[in-house]
Amino acid sequence: MSPTFSIRNGTQQKIPAVPFLRIKEKVLGKKYDLSLVFIDETRMRTLNTRYRNKKTSTDILSFPLDTLSGEMFISMNDVQKKAKKFSLSTKQYLGFLFIHGLLHLKGLDHGRTMERQENSWCRTFSIPSPNT
Repeated sequence: MSPTFSIRNGTQQKIPAVPFLRIKEKVLGKKYDLSLVFIDETRMRTLNTRYRNKKTSTDILSFPLDTLSGEMFISMNDVQKKAKKFSLSTKQYLGFLFIHGLLHLKGLDHGRTMERQENSWCRTFSIPSPNT
């Protein structure tokens, strides 16, 4: 079976046109099977409580299922808030955040190595990074 990349919008919000497939294939490769789901703050809070024991919403959660598949959940409400905080457009911050989540799926944790990779991939796709 060939790898799939699915995007589901579980919100009423419009998702900005980010080249998700192109970014995913460059960062994780064409063989990686990824499900990307946009959810509201309430659902994100539920997931964050269940999997991280944090009773707040967050902008992104990434779950590697195995070496070639994973799931990613993004809260657009949180994306919009963080975009404002970093003086970026929603589309710009969403592009950065998607890269951030993909790097978590590759096994990277927060820190200097991850920031360097984020900055490098952001340059590749002409996306401003809040790290700089």
